[in-house]
Amino acid sequence: MRVLGVDPGLTRCGIGVVDGAPGRPLTMVGVGVVRTPAEADIGPRLLLVEQGIESWLDEHRPDLVAVERVFAQHNVRTVMGTAQASAVAMLCATRRGIPVTLHTPSEVKAAVTGSGRADKAQVTAMVQRLLRLDAPPKPADAADALALAICHIWRGGASDRIAVALAKAAPAGAPARTATGARAPYSARSPRGAAR
Repeated sequence: MRVLGVDPGLTRCGIGVVDGAPGRPLTMVGVGVVRTPAEADIGPRLLLVEQGIESWLDEHRPDLVAVERVFAQHNVRTVMGTAQASAVAMLCATRRGIPVTLHTPSEVKAAVTGSGRADKAQVTAMVQRLLRLDAPPKPADAADALALAICHIWRGGASDRIAVALAKAAPAGAPARTATGARAPYSARSPRGAAR
């Protein structure tokens, strides 16, 4: 499985591509950052983020895109920019028919380091070790993007298989359920009368 991880941001949007499967060695395919000038207007900045992500999708052809789920912060302006960059990443992948999964920061930290409270230095060190890199990936946004990809390879695959199994097992006409048993969002449900 090839996963493109996106650590969304307007000034620096981290991108990391990892090949691997649960229980097997992981390989970094590429890592980088899409940058936009902080003084520019929001529209042109989002366009630069889109162009950068599209370039990575063209070059690496991932099977799935993993994006960090935006969480509440005290700085509303920062969280808005992060959410907008996140939406651009999801749009780029969905436009191509590439599945998108969101992972929380604590979920990513726990997957990579074993602790949902790990700091950035610990995450970066574990990413370097897991991918057998000569040096830690920089900046931190790039390391976080690789961590997202690793998290999905290790954790997301099982969730995807459970969701597919639940959808197949659901009686005809019943609403789809997620791996946790909650109703899936409308867009994830099969159309009425469609084969499951």
